[in-house]
Amino acid sequence: MKSRLLIILIAFSSTFMVAQKQQVKVADKFYKNYAYTKAEEFYKEAVKKGDSSAHVLTRLGDCYYNNSKSAESAEWYGEALRLHEGELDSKYMFRYSQALRGQGNYEEAIIWLEKYKAANPDDDRIANLDFDDIAIYEQLSSTDGIYVRVESLPINTKYAEFGAFRQDSILYFSSARDGKDKIYDWNGEPYLDIYEVVINEENGVENFKKVNSINSKAINSEFHEANVAITKDGKTMYFTRDNVNKNNRLKTDKEGTSHLKIYKASYKDSIWKEIKELPFNDKVYSSGHPALSPDDKTLFFVSDREGGYGETDIYKVAILGDDSYGDPVNLGPSINSDGKEMFPYVAKDNTLYFSSDSNINLGFLDIFKSDILNDSSAELENLGAPFNTGYDDFAFSIDSETENGYFSSNRPGVGSDDIYSFTACSQMVRGVVKDSLTKLPLPLATVKLIDADGKILEEKMTDSTGTYEFKLKCKTAYTVMGTKLDYKDELKQILTGTDSDGDLLVDLELVPLIIENQIVINPIFFDFDKWNIRTDAQVELEHIVDVMRTHPNMVIKIESHTDSRGSDKYNMKLSDRRAKSTQEYLLSRGIAPERIESAIGYGETQLLNQCSNGVKCTEEEHQLNRRSYFYILSE
Repeated sequence: MKSRLLIILIAFSSTFMVAQKQQVKVADKFYKNYAYTKAEEFYKEAVKKGDSSAHVLTRLGDCYYNNSKSAESAEWYGEALRLHEGELDSKYMFRYSQALRGQGNYEEAIIWLEKYKAANPDDDRIANLDFDDIAIYEQLSSTDGIYVRVESLPINTKYAEFGAFRQDSILYFSSARDGKDKIYDWNGEPYLDIYEVVINEENGVENFKKVNSINSKAINSEFHEANVAITKDGKTMYFTRDNVNKNNRLKTDKEGTSHLKIYKASYKDSIWKEIKELPFNDKVYSSGHPALSPDDKTLFFVSDREGGYGETDIYKVAILGDDSYGDPVNLGPSINSDGKEMFPYVAKDNTLYFSSDSNINLGFLDIFKSDILNDSSAELENLGAPFNTGYDDFAFSIDSETENGYFSSNRPGVGSDDIYSFTACSQMVRGVVKDSLTKLPLPLATVKLIDADGKILEEKMTDSTGTYEFKLKCKTAYTVMGTKLDYKDELKQILTGTDSDGDLLVDLELVPLIIENQIVINPIFFDFDKWNIRTDAQVELEHIVDVMRTHPNMVIKIESHTDSRGSDKYNMKLSDRRAKSTQEYLLSRGIAPERIESAIGYGETQLLNQCSNGVKCTEEEHQLNRRSYFYILSE
């Protein structure tokens, strides 16, 4: 009796293990096709059955990670690392830290970033990271998914050049070239002046000169002038200057410190004149780095005045006209830290860019952006490489329509500070999602853009004409996936070229699952003389599950058929077992019994080819006759 019980237990255990492995195989198939939500179901079923393998746990984490669900991905990555840390790829430490950060668990995120850093000391994303303030850390990458070309401008010299501001074809910038008589003790270079140069279509330069160099009351003095902002009509310039008197001599406070001030100039008679100091300057603190809002009604600037959050903060002030201004307003702790925030710039789309040495960065000053001017709850984003390095990176400006612009850096280059241009390379992919049978467009279909690692980057709904489009990096591999209820997904792999190659046209044709009175899927194949549901059959049967979940009142009937091998009587029984096995699978997936009216086998009575009794056929020909049908009786 004991030995019989042991045999039963062993047989039960073996069956249980086979079922568990089958769940994982089915989940893997869905995962491979980016059907992450469906894969989650099967991986979780495997976990319920006792599978706590590294493969299953990390795949569960990946399903949620790729759908940007930080809480769930943190749960499963954490469990995987708890049980299998020594055997896992270190990338899971990094992903776990990101998931933890998304949950606000910054201390734990730091621990796992440190572990990842120890395992990957050459990873440029974190090689120079200071983990003291992880709260606003974002994965460092190129900006907004756009491939960027960075070039040092030919205007750079062995001295400092920085703070490029483009007004039409004229580029204004600051430079210590031309050797003023006075030397700035801080860096041993001449004092800065403001220059202008014409930029031609090939990004070459011509008509190089100092701004207003022919005016006796020039913008440029014997001391520092830098950081230009000009109104859209080109008639008003704001710039930074050392505190000088009417005779262009340096003025200092009681401690001998000369502070920075913001000045205004007007462009008249082809020259900058009528230079005026702004009224909110002061002798005891500095104000500088002016920047304008897109409507020219707000001036942003940097100051170390009292009441700020750190060494230097970014402020804004209303421009009221007639040389009058509102009261300066600090942009608050979501922008300003206990360190230095400097070099603000506001793009046409009202995005604020600035540099900071205290927010999570790659080096000293890093360039950040924020949508705070449009959304008060917006978080900071580090622009990452190639803009930020282990050096000072600052004075960023961009045309948000072309996504081209300039920034400055003291990274190894021509001089102590250099100006770099950047050109965004992107390519559009466009297409129409269609019904594969009627060829008609499918509005309200979902199209997902997926990267080479399987992460869903973006989702869009097709319009009334079935059209979608994405803006992509150049020279990058993607997958585009079309989905719609009652249709099979379609995937297409694409490789982008360059911005000169034109748009990529990628149409998607989705195969309908409901055709007339049937739910039509690929054939449900069975092994010879078997009625168990194979892994490939499970994947197909999930289409039936999806359709019946979408239509909760749908009632179906199932028909199953065999090939001609074996006796007619045996095949009738075998097909009936297969129909019942198919029915049992659907019931196991939560379909109510009353929604399956019948599951009947028809043996070899309805063959699809010539392979009747006595006819020699290949295995593939026989397999075509081993199939199931799903008829819709009511919806």
